[in-house]
Amino acid sequence: MLWRCRDREIDCSFPRIMGILNVTPDSFSDGGEFLEPERAVERALRMEDEGADIIDIGAESTRPGADPVPIEEQLVRLERILKSLAGRLCVPVSIDTASSRVARVCLELGACIINDISALRFDPDLAGVAAEFNAGLILMHMQGTPRTMQIAPKYTDVMAEVVEFLSQAKKTALKAGVKEECLAVDPGIGFGKIGEDNLRLIRELACLRSLDRPVVLGTSRKSFIGKLLGGVGVKDREFGTAASICVPVFAGSADVVRVHDVKHMRETILMARALSGREEVKV
Repeated sequence: MLWRCRDREIDCSFPRIMGILNVTPDSFSDGGEFLEPERAVERALRMEDEGADIIDIGAESTRPGADPVPIEEQLVRLERILKSLAGRLCVPVSIDTASSRVARVCLELGACIINDISALRFDPDLAGVAAEFNAGLILMHMQGTPRTMQIAPKYTDVMAEVVEFLSQAKKTALKAGVKEECLAVDPGIGFGKIGEDNLRLIRELACLRSLDRPVVLGTSRKSFIGKLLGGVGVKDREFGTAASICVPVFAGSADVVRVHDVKHMRETILMARALSGREEVKV
């Protein structure tokens, strides 16, 4: 399956790696580490060298309980980085934002993808901006907002409800003029879900194939992994993360994997694909 992102075509016949770059002081995993533009640019280039196919940059934390960041502050964090990466980064840039204004400025500076955790619920103008630029658009499922999403989330049938939610979001995007080939979907692991919900969504990720769009999976270092492994800290969740992506990659149900540790998750994907028998491997 091809995913159109402006003038780029991302071939999702092999799982693609989206490297996470948080330019925030309060992200759950690496808050403050890459807030300085020079360090952020260095990190983006390093992830590309390690095998990232996309760099996803976020200037507003979406951790549980996070407060919104003013648009002007987001733009201050993003503009200098995007200008510094222009002509140096070969892989496409994704911007993690639900703001049409942030999206427009970043697309004008060369970004190719908008990663919207709200699936067009927070800003009704975002779909129009994505359509105008022919940008890639990721629609993600979430209950509530980052501030409220983990306050007693509840489902009757989590997979069925996520599929229906994303189906409606897809229709909204298409109605606003976004081309179907530009869309991707994300079940929103950890966004308004308890541990059992997350595990079921990962196991049954293939259900999202009914939407006929690339499936993005983001499990990297999330709290359900830490809890499942006995309360390990954020930086000690890489083996758990690897297991959480290995199963859907082996099953062929994940097209884009969003991770912090590009090098080791790339190795995980290569091994899972080799074991799956989906392609000829010479050893």
